[in-house]
Amino acid sequence: MSDPRKTENPRNTIWRKVLDTDELPEGRVKPVTCDKLTVCMTHHKGQYAALDNRCPHQGGPLGEGSIEDGWLRCPWHGWDYDPLTGRSPGAHEDGLETWPVELREDGIYVGLPAPVTQPRTTADVMAETMTRWGVRWLFGMVGHSNLGLADAMKREVDAGRLSYIGIRHEGAAAFAVSAYGKLTGRPAACLTIAGPGATNLLTGLWDAHVDRAPALALTGQVKTQFLGRDNFQELDLRRAFGGVAPFAATVLHDSDPAELMSLACRSALLNSSVSQLVFPDEVQMLPSDAAATGPDGRLVDQVFRPGEAHLETGLDLLRAAKRPVFILGHGARFHAPAVIALAEALGCPVVTTFKAKGVIPDEHPLGCGVLGRSGTPIASWFMNEADLLVVFGASFSRHTGITYKIPTLQIDRDAHALGSRHPVSTAVQGDIGETSRLMLADLGEAASGDHAGEIAGRWELWRAEKARRETELDGTGVHSASIFAALSRQAPADAIFAVDVGNNTYSFGRYFESRGQPVLMSGYLGSIGFALPAAMGAWAATQEDGPFSGRKVISVSGDGGLGQYLAELTTLAKYDMDITHVLLHNGELGKISKEQRSGEWPVWETSLKNPDFAKFAENCGLIGIRVTEASKLDEALAAAIAHPGPALVEIMAGALLI
Repeated sequence: MSDPRKTENPRNTIWRKVLDTDELPEGRVKPVTCDKLTVCMTHHKGQYAALDNRCPHQGGPLGEGSIEDGWLRCPWHGWDYDPLTGRSPGAHEDGLETWPVELREDGIYVGLPAPVTQPRTTADVMAETMTRWGVRWLFGMVGHSNLGLADAMKREVDAGRLSYIGIRHEGAAAFAVSAYGKLTGRPAACLTIAGPGATNLLTGLWDAHVDRAPALALTGQVKTQFLGRDNFQELDLRRAFGGVAPFAATVLHDSDPAELMSLACRSALLNSSVSQLVFPDEVQMLPSDAAATGPDGRLVDQVFRPGEAHLETGLDLLRAAKRPVFILGHGARFHAPAVIALAEALGCPVVTTFKAKGVIPDEHPLGCGVLGRSGTPIASWFMNEADLLVVFGASFSRHTGITYKIPTLQIDRDAHALGSRHPVSTAVQGDIGETSRLMLADLGEAASGDHAGEIAGRWELWRAEKARRETELDGTGVHSASIFAALSRQAPADAIFAVDVGNNTYSFGRYFESRGQPVLMSGYLGSIGFALPAAMGAWAATQEDGPFSGRKVISVSGDGGLGQYLAELTTLAKYDMDITHVLLHNGELGKISKEQRSGEWPVWETSLKNPDFAKFAENCGLIGIRVTEASKLDEALAAAIAHPGPALVEIMAGALLI
């Protein structure tokens, strides 16, 4: 049986079943999607019709409308159409496209045009160029003003050149991208819509910018015809991102799409910072025959050799010092083997800033832990006893507390970092690894003796003190010394850590003994909530072939920090990320309470109303374990870390035991 309204369709037609015979009642409408085309199916006066689902005025979804008084009414602005012919009432000519319909024994069929090959678009060129530059990960949220760009990214995902992680809040995407850049030295990308989706990126992108991590921000935008007219979700995004992105550009109709993406990737790598590209809605879908491009011929060897005179002056200081101490900052992270080899030749103590924790293992004979507020008494003791400080890639942050009273040799490739806080005895500008290798080759005889025995004695004193602290109880929970002693025992030697801010993080720096595990943190920005989304960025690096392949990721936070991005636990579950989150639950913003007490203010509004986080994690699809006593720490941590997927260990921590 066929519908009497069946008409000939001049185009190549494919008949598709869209409804069962009893699926759409009389007088009702329904949207049906076939491939990429959505049609509005109507049932009126015993007949079926297939109409364009998109109202020609504002794009309203007609399949979500209704038939009223014999007319199909648009749900967005109330315009009427004939539910069978698609014509507008009166003399108006803004009707709807229709397709032939047949009622068959097994259902209702619509004759739809055969799919045509998708034309290559501006967004395709830019997505292909991005992956040619080595961008492998995209974190973000698909929305109405980035759909063309998202479609192009999907084709790169389908081709195996890109991986996508859909997050629950755009801020988490930016933190994940920042952490990935800090760990690998390569940019990942984040994708958002215009307006609030884009502005939600700012905190995480500032974290990347101030900590010198490469990152790409790809943001949708309203159509160019509406720019400057206060359109819905329109913001001046280049202005909004101006301080955080050394490279920022809007993709326009006559832009060179491959060149813009190449410039964005190049800037992110060379400046170790953020690049932003803004994609107006209609520009994303413009046809383009431009060729994608890559980095060949666009990047140069970035090894920067120091000047001979400065190098020799630095060597003279090293040869003469009897008690030199090396201080390694985050800038030395990718050059650790060369720096440590030089320290071994001198037999001198090596301390790190908190951002560089793990660059040298605490179990190394010359390793002395972290210097500063989050550090060990070993590191501060050796700094105070030194006759020369040799500082590699550190910023002299107030939190680190590098003294200006001891002669200092500073080595950094960034001229702006040299002598930035106070004058130094000698500054050597050069690549840290190359400078260290040159110094080792020309060192010769040095006055410094081997201090390994002295370092071991200081570690013995500190470990005894930590053991005493583990016995301290105040009735409110488990001592941080016990928590991080257990984590030191249970964490794999090649694990990657992401930590938050607050008392939990100070305690991690002080008590956790690193075996060389890299540590990611929100350094200069010091943003609460960093740890969990940063762990997602680190996990992405473990899915690639390379030095981080297959490694465990462990994130550490307090309850205040986890609460910032709690919904991202579902992201961990969705993508089955091998991440263990260690939560120190003390029911308050403990660091702020401490500051209020020390400033002689009353403790005010720092308490938190929390769920049972372990049960919450289980509801999200994770393994959840709650620990209330120190004797259960090792068992709980071992079980969570052994689980090959997402897990959360909630530890009821002492409020004042840090």
